[in-house]
Amino acid sequence: MNTKLNINKMDLLISLYIACIAISELMGAKTFPIAIPGLPILNASVAIFVLPLVFTINDIITEVYGKERTRSIVRSGLLVIVVLLLFSLLATHLTASSRFISTEPAYDVIFGLSARIAAASLTAFAIAEFMDVLIFVKVREKLGNKTLWLRNNVSNMISQLFDTVIFMTLAFYSFSQPVSNNVHFLLSIVVPYWLLKCSMSVIETPLVYLGVKWLKEDK
Repeated sequence: MNTKLNINKMDLLISLYIACIAISELMGAKTFPIAIPGLPILNASVAIFVLPLVFTINDIITEVYGKERTRSIVRSGLLVIVVLLLFSLLATHLTASSRFISTEPAYDVIFGLSARIAAASLTAFAIAEFMDVLIFVKVREKLGNKTLWLRNNVSNMISQLFDTVIFMTLAFYSFSQPVSNNVHFLLSIVVPYWLLKCSMSVIETPLVYLGVKWLKEDK
């Protein structure tokens, strides 16, 4: 009997991609402090560890299989977010059985995302993901197949800037406050969070090279 564990590499990448999306949606509400010498204490979502990986996987698949294959995966990821959000609404509105009454408030707080936050997350993710693929392909058309590190980081940094700006604006813009106050507040959370994402993108650059080489072995 053959007991060897065979896993298709593309299936593994897609599974990891979907897992990162689910983690960011379900667990991304928690933030943690980051102390950088000379700067005020920054706060980042725990999703900072998985979101750059989502864009990294995009670039690996685009490099090996092309933009249309990646766009199909992005669409699948968007459907996953929609399913998660719709099921969260259903689960938090169902009456809990007597055994779980005591934990129901905590459950609802964790999984009961507001419609505004959900819409902001879905909109920002959709725009950023398709933009990442588009920029990666355009830079490759200009520079050829070399400078993968540049294509990866340029596409990631620009797309994650849009992701951060769109999400923060849609989720936290207050119509009861003057425009100047909103701009100041949004800049105070957008800039440091985007810089943290850029740092993670740079750190994960070697993964793109390793991932492309690894995926091409079976092509």
